[in-house]
Amino acid sequence: MLARMSSEPEQQIGVGAPDAFQRLWTPHRMAYIQGENKPSGPEPSDGCPFCVIPEKSDEDGLVLARGEHVYAVLNLYPYTGGHCMSVPYRHVADYTELTAAETAELAEFTKRAMTALRKASGAHGFNIGLNQGTVAGAGIAAHLHQHVVPRWGGDTNFMPVVGHTRVLPQLLADTRRMLAEAWPAG
Repeated sequence: MLARMSSEPEQQIGVGAPDAFQRLWTPHRMAYIQGENKPSGPEPSDGCPFCVIPEKSDEDGLVLARGEHVYAVLNLYPYTGGHCMSVPYRHVADYTELTAAETAELAEFTKRAMTALRKASGAHGFNIGLNQGTVAGAGIAAHLHQHVVPRWGGDTNFMPVVGHTRVLPQLLADTRRMLAEAWPAG
């Protein structure tokens, strides 16, 4: 049974002194904070999620499209709605280790992701990048993945700056379906 919706914020007893702030709870982020789904080492057998995702259905793995050498997947912990990644199937850490075919398809999938995001969500711009190594910000440094982060005019607000919280307007399954339907043919 669904809980009755109310326009009044829920008040929780014992959460500290009352103040002027509303609380936006994002308990799903705790998995990321605690390192859930993070590999225990550099080998594919150490629990690399980018090696496991292709074995799942598109829906369960949040896969947008599959190629010969690369697949596109939604980021499980996105910066913005539609944040996706182009990932080689082969477990490789460094961009310089890619074959020519992998490099070409990675670039092509990045272009297709941009096209799909523009079509499906009207993205105004993009942040695209590879974080090479843990010190460069790679959450999973052992398996290369290129981020495609859609951006819109005015999409930066007080939530990430002050509240260190991102507000996503859509469930990942719905975003996956929307982008997969907008994905251009190869």
